[in-house]
Amino acid sequence: MGAQMERRRYDSMRRTAQALETRAEIAAAARRLFVSRGWAATTVRDVAREAGVSVPTVYAVYGNKAGLTQALADAADLSADPSQQLAELEAAEGDPRRQLAAMAAFDRRLYERAGDVITLLREAGRVEPELAAVYRDGRTKADQTRVTVFSSWPAEVWREGVDVPTAVDIYAALCSVDVYRTLTDERGWSPDRVERWWVETLARELWR
Repeated sequence: MGAQMERRRYDSMRRTAQALETRAEIAAAARRLFVSRGWAATTVRDVAREAGVSVPTVYAVYGNKAGLTQALADAADLSADPSQQLAELEAAEGDPRRQLAAMAAFDRRLYERAGDVITLLREAGRVEPELAAVYRDGRTKADQTRVTVFSSWPAEVWREGVDVPTAVDIYAALCSVDVYRTLTDERGWSPDRVERWWVETLARELWR
């Protein structure tokens, strides 16, 4: 009896692991096709074929094509390790420079690991309202983090004429996927150099 229970328990764990593996394979296939072919030219059937699963399996896991895109956006965010950013921000409480460094490091990881997905969502969102909503949600979450952090800084650190909304705008303009890709892909900068430059430039723009 005990041996049967053990087998059932491990069978359940195996099924869970297989389901997670299937989700990952579908998401990876969708990412490859969406980036290489574009959103409009890629069908759910294409994704299923690329992932080596049936079309009903894709629908069962993600619901529809828009669901696949949300999954990619979520995976992109997770790839940058938001828990690491949170831990670093909390550890740096009261130290604006270390907090700024934690945010810049998160964005560097995000663009390094999932810049293609972010660009896809933005470009496809120009004609697909559902994708535009996913992209906007991502920007809103990022802005909320910046508002929370910037609002905790004392008034005396700020450069004259810079308030929290302005600081959020300056951060978004400097620490964008376009700036990251221009510097790394076109100008030959290393990701480390981009990250350091972000922190140094933001410090000059935001603080006295």
